[in-house]
Amino acid sequence: MRTEDILDYSVAAVSPEACVYALVKRIVVSKGRTGEDASVTPFWVACLNPHSVKMALSDLAAKQALMEADVLIPDGVGIVLASQILGGAIQKRITGNDIFREMSRRLNDKGGASCFFLGSTKHTLAAIETKFTKEFPEIRFAGAYEPPFKQVFTEEDNTAMIEAVNRVAPDVLWVGMTAPKQEKWIHRNKNKLNVQCIAAVGAVFDFYADNVKRDKDSWLVNHGLEWLPRLLQEPRRLWRRTFVSAPIFFWHVIIQALTSPRRTYRRQVSKK
Repeated sequence: MRTEDILDYSVAAVSPEACVYALVKRIVVSKGRTGEDASVTPFWVACLNPHSVKMALSDLAAKQALMEADVLIPDGVGIVLASQILGGAIQKRITGNDIFREMSRRLNDKGGASCFFLGSTKHTLAAIETKFTKEFPEIRFAGAYEPPFKQVFTEEDNTAMIEAVNRVAPDVLWVGMTAPKQEKWIHRNKNKLNVQCIAAVGAVFDFYADNVKRDKDSWLVNHGLEWLPRLLQEPRRLWRRTFVSAPIFFWHVIIQALTSPRRTYRRQVSKK
């Protein structure tokens, strides 16, 4: 998958369609994978946006997690603008919702895959199960788990989450916690999980369960302003992302643009 450098992060520089195609191609659907003999080395997907970059400036574990993600998608118009400022080729953002919807659609068409949902609340997970099993009947809903609502998980918490996932060995693990908690958790525990693909998709759980309304085809979305209605819906939670994180992010982008030569593209090497 072609990538380009934005503030030392290797961001996928492909179309949303090409990204989903590559991810699904890497998932070998295996019915009934159980036990140690069936374990695989998972690859994982994370979303990069100005807020996650800003948080990583003061959180080394979050920065390491993002840098070591197998696929880092340009989630947010800020990343697209940064690519343009730096002379890159990213033309369109790829959101966590894009990845979730399109991967599920393609896997449903193939048949035989299974998914597990980790994060959020029992109420939201129940709503997801009802909707997901109706929309994607050819994907086995392997299960869901509500982690404790706390900033730092104990070893007992981690063990319970890992065991819940490994009992059913899903092909895809969707993780919907807050950032950067979800990215750090995946980075620390991915090699203990008997899955093929892990994707940190954050707010997608709430979008899919209709807890938070999302304009899908409006003028705002088509012009990179989806953040505006979200800010109006959740101002206390999101104002800092818009008025603090974004300016800090673009300041660093401008510094890179002034001090770095024009980029050359790199091809991401798949893990063996």
